[in-house]
Amino acid sequence: MAIVRKHIYFSGQVQGVGFRYRAKNAARANDLTGWVDNLWDGRVEMEVQGEERSIDELIMFLENQRFILIERMDAKSIKLEEDYDFYER
Repeated sequence: MAIVRKHIYFSGQVQGVGFRYRAKNAARANDLTGWVDNLWDGRVEMEVQGEERSIDELIMFLENQRFILIERMDAKSIKLEEDYDFYER
């Protein structure tokens, strides 16, 4: 499996609904590394690294959570880093 790192911006109902908490726990459960943070404009920013299939599963998990409504997702692949955990910023 290929290891990738993605930088993602999520828009919609993504703040104040447990998005970061759920993302952190799901990422750790799937051996993903990176971070997640709220932005001042209401979006959530994430960098996540691991198997591409696991990243896709993380995103599908978030899309299917109560109270979270992802209206837009802007993602791009970026250079791999040596992270050891997934955390909230």
